[in-house]
Amino acid sequence: MNKERLASSITMSLRAIGGALPIVAAMLLLTSLAIQLFPAETVAAWFGKQPFADVLIGAGVGSIAAGNPLASYLLGGELLAGGVSLLAVTALIVSWVTVGIVQLPAEMLLIGKRFAIVRNLAGFILAIAVAFLTVYTLQLLS
Repeated sequence: MNKERLASSITMSLRAIGGALPIVAAMLLLTSLAIQLFPAETVAAWFGKQPFADVLIGAGVGSIAAGNPLASYLLGGELLAGGVSLLAVTALIVSWVTVGIVQLPAEMLLIGKRFAIVRNLAGFILAIAVAFLTVYTLQLLS
């Protein structure tokens, strides 16, 4: 292995990481802010209209307030206890973990604009599909 090429590769990698750090830090701050802006009580008040509207709201809120999967389960439990439908909670949890609107700038920088947008759109659509399939499957099993 050529030592010069190795040194050049390491230097390029460190520069790329250094350039991405401010965006990653901003993404983490925006995620924390989004979680604080949408407490469980506020989110629960948005639901209860129609199943399809609830699943869209759930997927939308989850897409914006992306975060830690563990936190999404806690939020989901609180929403279920507050009377929000399983359909909406499932859409929220799946989109919370798979879609990240506040993380989009960092993703676009690291993996490319087109791929990041397509990945987020696919995650949003699939979160809605998973929510319907989950509730339908549970209805079949019970």
